[in-house]
Amino acid sequence: MARHAKPLEPPQHRHVISVLLILALLFGSLLLLWWSQERILFQPPRLLEQLPDSGRISYDAIDGQRLIGFIVGDPRRAPGVLLCFHGNADLAIWQLDWARLVERYTGYAVFLAEYRGYMSLGGTPTYSTTKLDARAAYDHLRITFGVDRTRLAYFGHSLGSAVAAELAEIHPPTALILQAPFSSARAMGRLIVWPALVLIWKTISRIHFDTRQVVAELDVPVSVAHGRRDRIIPFRMGVEVYEAAKTKGQLLVVEKAGHSDVAEVAGEDYWRWIAEALKPEPSPQPQAAPPPAPSR
Repeated sequence: MARHAKPLEPPQHRHVISVLLILALLFGSLLLLWWSQERILFQPPRLLEQLPDSGRISYDAIDGQRLIGFIVGDPRRAPGVLLCFHGNADLAIWQLDWARLVERYTGYAVFLAEYRGYMSLGGTPTYSTTKLDARAAYDHLRITFGVDRTRLAYFGHSLGSAVAAELAEIHPPTALILQAPFSSARAMGRLIVWPALVLIWKTISRIHFDTRQVVAELDVPVSVAHGRRDRIIPFRMGVEVYEAAKTKGQLLVVEKAGHSDVAEVAGEDYWRWIAEALKPEPSPQPQAAPPPAPSR
């Protein structure tokens, strides 16, 4: 008996299946990106060391979340207080040595604020909760220690630069000091998503940090430090933030520094930068943004 060959699948059917598979893959990628964006942004490291009792304080956010922070110096007697927010994979406790050096070089007391979900604290860090946690630290300084705006400056590193800028938008300090800031969360997102998803990323992003836009409207001196070899947040973003600032403070470009070693590489220049940034009056002749590094 003669065999009959199986009819070939029509070409248009194969095209439809291919399109459906591509759409399913695209939808799955978008769903994963929407769900995981804050998990990507906030990466609390494990806390291995024991928390010191000296300088540790506890306070509550407006939603009842218990928070902790560390104070170096005496906020009541110091000429001012520097309220600090760290990066996404850092801890407040790891900044204690840095804070002691800030106090030594400037005389300012330093308040290292922590986010929920970090350092064994309960809760989950999100874009919205960073606002609550920053406001809680501000309120604690104001109510418990009597620190008013005329004695308060903000410092932020990496992610913390965006947190500090958003707090400054609501409660302006005397100075805003940013180390390795990114221009906006959406701009950072464009560095990690597929090029084909960039336009969609703008729509689905739940994280709305936009430091460049905030500083453009602040009547507060904005100082920026950035390592030219930063491989996490591009150096150009720090320059963009500084150029956008309505009131420019001090700019520190550290040629051989990366993302987390600006203070170590810059040495005394770094501490002079912070001291100058904390002066009550902005620099009379703000520095021009540096030219891009020569291509090799």
